[in-house]
Amino acid sequence: MSKATRSKATGSKATRGNATRRDRNASPAPYLVAALLAAIAGFGTVYVSFGPAGNGGLPLSAGSPAANDAGVPAQGGAQESPLAGLNKGPMAAFLVRAKPQEVPEITIAGADGATRPLSDWRGRVVLLNIWATWCSPCREEMPTLDKLQAALGGNDFEVVAVNIDKGGDAKAKAFLAEIGVAHLALYTDPTAKLFAALKAIGMPMTLLIDRQGREIGRLVGPADWDSDEAVALIKAAIAAPSAKPQTGAATTRVPARPSL
Repeated sequence: MSKATRSKATGSKATRGNATRRDRNASPAPYLVAALLAAIAGFGTVYVSFGPAGNGGLPLSAGSPAANDAGVPAQGGAQESPLAGLNKGPMAAFLVRAKPQEVPEITIAGADGATRPLSDWRGRVVLLNIWATWCSPCREEMPTLDKLQAALGGNDFEVVAVNIDKGGDAKAKAFLAEIGVAHLALYTDPTAKLFAALKAIGMPMTLLIDRQGREIGRLVGPADWDSDEAVALIKAAIAAPSAKPQTGAATTRVPARPSL
């Protein structure tokens, strides 16, 4: 092989290597944008951590002025997101999925220790929140989630706040009692895999899940979940038309909310 040929081949490999590194390094960008938007919106501290690279990007529509005005554009004739244009004000950091995405099957535990898969909530809109007692922003956010659950919780909607503290749920129970949370059920992550499964990079983090169990948006960082804008966002998700069930498909029982 001539020197010129070897040089060209080496250059080609280097180019591919650089492209691969760029792709791998770029994958967390949407999450960093989410955290940045949370900070810009005045939500204060966001606890950020980085998981393994290569998780892939999220096709999200950020709460930028352009996105807020136009909403999430329908592409290829697809139906526009029911949340289009609602990520504004206190919800400016909420990132709307351009297309609903399946949520990995995860298992959480109730206050009684019984475990259940997230799919048990299909048929109900879910606001899935990840929190911990050592997360300072969570202390400010949890009461707003409690008020949201009190206002809208029922057969159509539930705030599912999952604590990821290690060493049992005693600390979490004491924390909720201390901050006056009365309407949120206590859920924990016995597998310690929830954070990674949902590709989270910071806390608190909240996913909005539709009746079919698909993620339709997320917010990294704390938010005022009992604000008028948040309530409007959740009501839009509740009112969104559900996909028609497949013929002969089994119906899923919506679980009763356990007590604290």
